[in-house]
Amino acid sequence: MTFSWQLGNRVQLLINGEEFFPAVIDKVNAAHTEILLESFILEADQVGRQLQQALLDAASRNVHVEIIVDGYGSDNLDTTYVAELVQAGINIQAFDPTPRIMGMRTNLFRRLHRKIVVVDMKVAFIGGLNFCEAQLAEQGPTAKQDYAVEVEGPVVQDIRQASLALLTEFGDAGRFPPPSSPTLVQGDARVLLAIRDNYRHRTDIEDQYLLALRNARDRIVIANAYFLPSYRLLRELKRACRRGVKVTLILQGQPDMPWVRALSTLLYNDLLRHGIVIQEYCQRSLHGKVAVVDHDWSTVGSSNLDPLSLSLNLEANLVIRHRGLNRQLHDNLTALAAAECRRVSRRVAVKGYWWRTPLIGLCFHFLRHFPAMTGLLPAHTPKLEPLAATLDEELVEELHEAVQEQQEVDSFALPTGRESHEREQ
Repeated sequence: MTFSWQLGNRVQLLINGEEFFPAVIDKVNAAHTEILLESFILEADQVGRQLQQALLDAASRNVHVEIIVDGYGSDNLDTTYVAELVQAGINIQAFDPTPRIMGMRTNLFRRLHRKIVVVDMKVAFIGGLNFCEAQLAEQGPTAKQDYAVEVEGPVVQDIRQASLALLTEFGDAGRFPPPSSPTLVQGDARVLLAIRDNYRHRTDIEDQYLLALRNARDRIVIANAYFLPSYRLLRELKRACRRGVKVTLILQGQPDMPWVRALSTLLYNDLLRHGIVIQEYCQRSLHGKVAVVDHDWSTVGSSNLDPLSLSLNLEANLVIRHRGLNRQLHDNLTALAAAECRRVSRRVAVKGYWWRTPLIGLCFHFLRHFPAMTGLLPAHTPKLEPLAATLDEELVEELHEAVQEQQEVDSFALPTGRESHEREQ
């Protein structure tokens, strides 16, 4: 499975859950044939319940619905929530689920970290947002700053193909309806789907970053939640600075995982010494995985620039050639940096640097080689496990009876029109 640049796409930037969730729900509510959804985290909170109702309504219209969640990220997904989906005929599966040992999750690596929604082969969404209320600004300091894109056009076929490939490779290949002719949208964006897996696409996302950095002539802005990049990416960022390119990194200043930020700060002095600007976003947790290079290259997706995303997880990014989207994303990041970030100085970065130098070298080089070390662990083949198999039979039966009772109630609802007149006779 090889993806190439697709012409004639329409793209729209979606910022945070306030823009992303309504856009997804609107398309799901309008679905006619098929919905494919992948998410690292799906929770039975206000966001998950709204999505569930839209999916249940779609299933009642005979729309074919496939959901894949990650066995680590969605380990605590409510069983009643799952049972209601299953009862409606929706297929929901977990990627590489593993039983807990002494209450601890053990499936730490090779996660399904992609966030993909494809509706009717016509429209798709890719980004960094999970389906949970933590992506809403109303959650205050615990909310996450994040990005996604909505896309229509030929690239939707590639996104659908990638999602179906996951379903057929690890799951059951016999359930899917045959493809129909898609509606092509004549937009002006060139778009490339870049995925990362542990088979044929190990470095595709990183390679796209490297290509963009090597060709940069004016500006590079990277906003990334977890920043501990490869040797190659660090080298290209420094080379870009030496060519006179303005390089800005927007990283977490109020982290959801402090130890990750602590590791990122070990790189600060070296980056600042080469002229790279570092801004720490302090309004809330930064969860975005976006970048702009020069005036027409952008990427939005699920991939962090850390060893997990670049070397272990299943990820999906869109690489987009479009001046309008580049400008919109650049303007947002610039405003974010000006109003809600603090700029890191070398004085702060070198504080205590003398005693941290050995730790910097040890931690960075260990983590860069960490993915290869995981290959020494006992090998296993990731799988998709239908969550229907994990449900309690009594729960499913109770839901079935509840549905039947509701149907009986509906059948005795007060008639209207001609039916009402006949009963009155």
